[in-house]
This record gives sequence, structure tokens and C-alpha cells, in this order.
Amino acid sequence: MQELPLERAFMLIEPGPVVLVTVADGRKRNVMTISWHMVLDFTPRFALKTGDWNWSFSMLMKTRECVLAIPAVDLSRKVVEVGSCSGADTDKFARFGLTPVKGKSVKAPLIAECLANIECRVVDYVEAHGIVVLDGVQAWIDAERKERRMFHAVGDGTFVVDGRTIDHRKIMEAKLPPGV
Repeated sequence: MQELPLERAFMLIEPGPVVLVTVADGRKRNVMTISWHMVLDFTPRFALKTGDWNWSFSMLMKTRECVLAIPAVDLSRKVVEVGSCSGADTDKFARFGLTPVKGKSVKAPLIAECLANIECRVVDYVEAHGIVVLDGVQAWIDAERKERRMFHAVGDGTFVVDGRTIDHRKIMEAKLPPGV
């Protein structure tokens, strides 16, 4: 992994791919699959939907930090399987062959097999909606990774895979903030 400029971190999940969220409290760690998330503005601020039905939730709220790990489509089966069991009785890193990597700013691990990772801190929790608001504090990308297509949950057990990229930067240049 190499550092990615933090101001570009929003581009990693702008399209809304399925992500893995890691947490750690010094004694235990876990990873959960999340498809309900969003980018908030052109900043490294994100929101995700979770609550006490997820075993990781209490750890997330206690430590107030996590990592958003963005997998490519070659990990799709593994990512869905991660989301189909509980960390309460399963070491998901071991069971699914995920390599935890020490981050720079949070205790939650990066996932080496993922295309990118964003270290985050919890800045708010909107309890009425189960929305956790996160500020990205460090971003990482595996620039050498061959498979870069992400996948998106439809919501019924099917997924859409990123296709070809089209470039409309010239049209949008005047609308993007400086440095993006």
C-alpha cells in the first residue's frame, strides 16, 4: 500500500461499492460487510448505517474509530460470506484469509487484500436513523493491484460490477473544488 492524498479519499467510495468495515478494541478485532453508506460532500467525511444488531457496533462506538476497506470484485464472494456470519463466534480474519495490516492513525486494521483502505474516526451518531458519521484521517491505495473493479449491492442478493470508465472531466472541471 502507498499513501493516497486524503482529499481524494471521497473518490474511493463515491460510486457506493460494498465495503468492509474493521474495528478493534485492543483485545478483539472484527470485520463486517456494509453496503449502506455514503460520501458527505467533497471531503473525507462518510456515513454508514449500522446499529446494535451488528456485533461490531459496540466496539465501533466504544473506540470511535474504524477502517473502511474497499474490496475489488475478485473478493466479492468472500465479502458476502463475511457479512453472513457473526464476529461474536467467528474470527473472520482467520476464517476468510484476510490479512490485517497496522494502520497509521487508528487501531482498527487495514485489509491487505483490499484495493484501498480509509482510516476513520467517529464524529457523530444519529441514533434515530442508525447513522454513524465518520471523518477519514488517512487513506491508502494499492496502486499495483490489477483488479480494480468494485461491486455494488442491489439489495436482493445480487450485485452490479463496475464496467468501463468514461471521462467527462472537461465538462466538470469548473465545478470541482481545487486540488481534486
